[in-house]
Amino acid sequence: MAIKLVREFKQNQQLSITPQLKKSIDLLQLSRIEIINKINNEIEENPFLTKDYDNESSSTFDDMDLLNNLSNELTLQNHLKSQLDDLKLTISEKKIAQFIIQSLEENGLLKMDLDEIEELMGFTYSIKEIKSVLNHIIQNIEPAGIGARDFKETIFIQLKRKEIPSEELEIADKILFDPQFSNFKDAKDELEVHYSESTIENVLKKIKQCDLSPGLEFESTIIIQPDLEVIPQNNENFNVQFKSESFPKISLDQDLEELVKDKKNKASKELKEKMGEAKWLIRAINKRNETVQNVGTLICLKQADFLSEKSAELKPLSNLELAKELKISPSTVSRILRSKYIQTPKGALSMKSLLASSVSKTRKVTPIQLMEEIQKIIEGEQKKLSDQKISDLLNKRGFNLARRTISKYRKKINLPSSRNR
Repeated sequence: MAIKLVREFKQNQQLSITPQLKKSIDLLQLSRIEIINKINNEIEENPFLTKDYDNESSSTFDDMDLLNNLSNELTLQNHLKSQLDDLKLTISEKKIAQFIIQSLEENGLLKMDLDEIEELMGFTYSIKEIKSVLNHIIQNIEPAGIGARDFKETIFIQLKRKEIPSEELEIADKILFDPQFSNFKDAKDELEVHYSESTIENVLKKIKQCDLSPGLEFESTIIIQPDLEVIPQNNENFNVQFKSESFPKISLDQDLEELVKDKKNKASKELKEKMGEAKWLIRAINKRNETVQNVGTLICLKQADFLSEKSAELKPLSNLELAKELKISPSTVSRILRSKYIQTPKGALSMKSLLASSVSKTRKVTPIQLMEEIQKIIEGEQKKLSDQKISDLLNKRGFNLARRTISKYRKKINLPSSRNR
């Protein structure tokens, strides 16, 4: 068989990332502390960049050596682990507790599912054992509210720790976890039939005083600097503004730019490149800040009831939904959400913590809402209902959920199957 060389032409599409695009992507991921330090480093290295010192707050922390040399005892994880040593725990309890502590978000909440923890620990311990350690050990150490799965749970943990009267705790339980109440006003109107208005008002006041990010409360304020701030208005609305007072304002050195542009001076190629880099950095930082504000503003708009303290529950909201409305890539939204914080009347909250996934494609239902619905159905059942029957009941109300979804979330709240109930 003869071997022939044949020339073929083939057309392909290929996406290549330019160096500038890669640097732009990297800028999106930086926290406020990190980007402030990057700006300061660029000012030192690039003569074309000038800084407006009148715009810079004296409280700005831009010394990376200071951040790098912070004592390990300042971290939330080390603080929580040190408390385990004072408790009489079994070896298995301590291992589970340490794993849960390492799995906590920066705000102190546990977003990882218990079955995921079970899998990551090699199925050495059951979900029941993990849940027991979470409820009876992690959620009982300081600061109060640590280890909660959502904002409502962290509020309830803090109220229990304050040892409020049993009637008030009962009211708080109904306000926070009864699925029929979508906001505080509905809950108040309904509960006034059984409880006094003053008692309900007192409970609502205590709920609104709770810390939604107990983990951030422990961390030194040098670590967290919010990019955005929610400013309440008189008519219960609010504005979302970029915090510019502590953010370095940079511009191009006009005099140096004119010297480079003057053909008589014959500026070197290196100087022209530095000038181009300075212009690009200014544009990229402005774009980064604009995108952060757009994403943050949309999140706050979607979660307006939660932020204005009309409800303790987040509405289902995903990266994809934000990306579609803003007409940007979901990956861009994901990078923006990394280490970005919003200063709210309830304290600093991470932007990521204000998102909530939906378990249904046809109806916005968070996992917590679904678990509450499942628990309510099982508590009110006259005869034992299988997961399929529960699925059918919820689907008649437009949930569109499979039996395996019901089974998954029933197990998460530690409820046995119909055969074992």
